Amino acid sequence: MKTLIINGTIVDPSQKLEGKGYLRIEDGKIKECALGEAPKALNDEKVIDAKGAYVTPGFIDLHVHLREPGQESKETIESGSNAAVAGGFSTIVCMPNTIPPIDHVSLVKFILLEGKRVGKANVLPTGTISKGRAGEELSEIGEMYKAGIVAITDDGSPVMNSFLMSRASEYAKMFDLLVMDHCEDINFKGSMNEGFYSTKLGLRGTPSISEEIMLMRDILVAGYTGGRIHLQHVSTGLGIYMVRDAKSRGVKVTCEVTPHHMSLTDADLETYDTNFKMSPPLRTEKDRQKLIEGLMDGTVDCIATDHAPHTYTNKDVEFDNAPNGIVGMETALPVSYTTLVKENKMPVTRLIELMSTNPAKILRLKAKGTLKAGSDADVTVWSADTEYKIDTAAFKSKARNCPFQGKSVYGKVNLTIVGGEVKYEA
Repeated sequence: MKTLIINGTIVDPSQKLEGKGYLRIEDGKIKECALGEAPKALNDEKVIDAKGAYVTPGFIDLHVHLREPGQESKETIESGSNAAVAGGFSTIVCMPNTIPPIDHVSLVKFILLEGKRVGKANVLPTGTISKGRAGEELSEIGEMYKAGIVAITDDGSPVMNSFLMSRASEYAKMFDLLVMDHCEDINFKGSMNEGFYSTKLGLRGTPSISEEIMLMRDILVAGYTGGRIHLQHVSTGLGIYMVRDAKSRGVKVTCEVTPHHMSLTDADLETYDTNFKMSPPLRTEKDRQKLIEGLMDGTVDCIATDHAPHTYTNKDVEFDNAPNGIVGMETALPVSYTTLVKENKMPVTRLIELMSTNPAKILRLKAKGTLKAGSDADVTVWSADTEYKIDTAAFKSKARNCPFQGKSVYGKVNLTIVGGEVKYEA
C-alpha cells in the first residue's frame, strides 16, 4: 500500500525537521520525508491531506496496564489497543502486573500473539523482575528476553530488596535490557500526598520521601552496576533534582512524567473524587512546577501515561478503599499539549521528543520514533488549534476512571497510522 501525506507540518526531532512538507509511505515503511512542496501523487497512491495539522512520528507509551490476562472486566489487549491508537499511540509497552503476572515465557508469547491478532498498536510486553512480583527470587529474565520482552519491572509492587534489584540490574545488563521501577517504599501507606490538603481532608498522607528514598536507591544501583534503569512516574521536585544530578555524573538513568502529575495537584482532591486517586499521589503545586521545569530542560526523558483502567464499581467506594490509577492514553496528547505548549510555551518539537523520539531511544527501537526513510511507517496526524472538552463517554477504553472529564483542552488526534495502515481516523 502506498500513501502520500501532503500539506501538513512535519515535526521530526530525529531529523531536526519542522515545517510544511510531505511524507511518502510504501510497504509499511517511510519512503520519503521532506519539507517543501509535495510532488504529484502516483496513480496507485492514496493521498491524505493534512492541512492545518501536525505530522509526527507515532507516539510511544512506555507505561500501560492492559489488565489481560486476569482482569478483562477492566481492560483487554483489544480495548487497550483501540484506546492507544485513538490517543495517537502506535506503540505501547504493557506492564506485567496481570493475573497471573507476566513472569513466564508462555505469557510473553500470549501478549505478543494477542497484540498481533488485534492488529492496532504495536504491543510490547515487559516481564517481571521477580517471580510472582513477590520480590524474593529473580524471574526467568533471559528466557523472557528471548521470547520478546523489552524491559523488566515489578510495577505496582516496588522491589524493596536492594540486593535483588542490583542482581536484576546486573543480569539485565548482559542483554542491554531496560530495568523499570516503580519507586515507592511501601512501608509508608496513605491515600494521597502528605501535606496541607491531607490534613484538611482528613485523609492519611504518603510523604514524598516514600518515592524519593527508592528513587535514590535505584540511582545508586544503576551507578553501581552500570546497568540501565528507568524511573517510572517521577512526581516530586526533589526527584527531578536527583535525576538531573545523576545524569550529570554519567549514571545510566532515564525517567518519565505522567500528564496527570504535570497538570494536577493534591488540591484537586478536595471533592474526594476517587478518579484523582493514584500512585504516586498527586503532589503539591511546587512539585508540579519542578516537573514542568524538568520536562522543559531535558532532565525528564519522556511522557508516559501509566494508563490504569478500573471499573466504575472499583472506584465508586470510600476514598481510602478505592484502587489507585486512572486511564490516560486518550487524554495524553491534549493534556500534555495544553499544559506544556499552550501554557508553558514548550516547542512542539520538544513535545514530540517526549512522546515519541525519546521513548524509542530508551527502548532501542531504531525503526520507530522517527520519520527517516526506511523506518517503520508509524505516524500520528494531529491538530492543535481547536479547543474542545474531554468527553469520557467517547473513549475507546473499557474504563472511564478519568479526572479530566469536561476539561477544556487543545490537541486532537486526527489519524494514527501503524505499519503504513490507518488504524484510527477521527
